[in-house]
Amino acid sequence: MITSLRVVRSGLPSRRIIRSAEDAYRVLCPLARGLDREHFWRLDLDSRRRLIGCELVSVGSLDASIVHPREVFKGALLNNAHSVMVGHNHPSQDTRPSAEDRQVTRQLQLAGCLLGVELADHLIVTDDRYFSFKKARLL
Repeated sequence: MITSLRVVRSGLPSRRIIRSAEDAYRVLCPLARGLDREHFWRLDLDSRRRLIGCELVSVGSLDASIVHPREVFKGALLNNAHSVMVGHNHPSQDTRPSAEDRQVTRQLQLAGCLLGVELADHLIVTDDRYFSFKKARLL
């Protein structure tokens, strides 16, 4: 278990506060830039919205990634996260959410409620912009 926590916490800027989708985008954009397949990440936040963990949860194909709530929240629970923000890239550079993106967001929101770990936002990230489910009032 300790090894897993080290992996989740490695390489993080210390005490970075994530208050908005823009803050989360600044963390995720460098990770997502130039990728040719969908990647899905989770940002773990403490009760003061400080970034305490970042994990690549899944790597998919050109236009899809397999995301299961169990895999998303596993590391967050081990990291004692108060809330999480999730994000994935669209290699097509189109930030519009697909039906699958909307469904995954609903599933993660429900799972987070059951586990007591709030889903604070879900971002779709491209090289130069992002879509926030929270800003669009879809979360």
